[in-house]
Amino acid sequence: MISIARPLIGPEEEEAVLAVLRSGMLAQGPQVARFEEEFARVCGVRHAVAVTSGTTALFLALLAHGVGAGDEVITSPFSFIATANSILMTGARPVFVDIDERDFNLDADLIEAAITPRTRAIMPVHLYGQPAEMERICAIAERHGLAVIEDAAQAVGATYRGRPTGSFGTGCFSLYATKNIMSGEGGMVTTDDPQIADRLRLLRSHGSRVRYYHDELGYNFRLTDLQAAIGLAQLGKLERFSQARIANAAYFEQHISHPGVTKPYVRSDVRHVFHQYTLRIAGDRDEVARQLGEAGVGTAVFYPVPIHQQKQFRDLGYSDQLPVSEQVSREVLALPVHPALSDEERAQIVVAVNAIQVAERALARA
Repeated sequence: MISIARPLIGPEEEEAVLAVLRSGMLAQGPQVARFEEEFARVCGVRHAVAVTSGTTALFLALLAHGVGAGDEVITSPFSFIATANSILMTGARPVFVDIDERDFNLDADLIEAAITPRTRAIMPVHLYGQPAEMERICAIAERHGLAVIEDAAQAVGATYRGRPTGSFGTGCFSLYATKNIMSGEGGMVTTDDPQIADRLRLLRSHGSRVRYYHDELGYNFRLTDLQAAIGLAQLGKLERFSQARIANAAYFEQHISHPGVTKPYVRSDVRHVFHQYTLRIAGDRDEVARQLGEAGVGTAVFYPVPIHQQKQFRDLGYSDQLPVSEQVSREVLALPVHPALSDEERAQIVVAVNAIQVAERALARA
């Protein structure tokens, strides 16, 4: 079976971890500092702050911007639930705006209508590795005095009009095991604002700048040197990994020809790094996934239920009707696009997709 994701771990990661183990410096130390410095350089910003996960990156970024109880944050309903949960964790309320049907990112045309006197921030999601429409989003935020917090969990190495994700507002990245680069688990926050960076460092370490002296309530969200060592080795491979993902996606774009599937839309002004290669299926998606599985191709659905329709949010009183997100959630199906795909596996995926039957029957009924 061709897996939907396959972390690439080589001798560089193994040697880096062994070096940390032998050093005796396992907690946040010199490897974390190096990782932060290199990550900031890749993102074109002055500061990067390493934390324990993409979720804690979002949470601390919100706190660093003063978001709290009674506030509202505009975001996408078509994302992993951590996007919205990080807002709830601060005591604020997520306000969902529907997505653009082409790229599945926040629809910039709908944002201003959702702004109220309680709005404090906009949190666009660079879904599947394709940047949101950041110039328009940042212009809206500036007009209304709002913070911009980029959920770039899936988009390290992506660019919008030549500028890296994570450099428009306060960027939040995930280093989970299946991301484009990983440290097993972990996260990173990027910013050009030294005050935001200082507050992030304070909050991730029990509100302390000097050991055993605590200025305010903080958290234990520190990354270990073991994770940072893996992350540094992975960061050195980021461009190679990104190029491989882009090449795999280009191969699929050229060779997938089934009339019952819609291939990903890629904006002309972005560099899409294809954390996922996601089709839209015209027919019975579950049946298509079953057929592809029988052909040896793993698939996944990101995401089957929009956040506003999750039980957790229904219980909170959310009753939004967001038709694009709801429709897309019934149609999306991701194919393997990771850098470990061989030429033979890519060809196998194309043959399997072009041979599916369900979508053709659905089109015939239409």
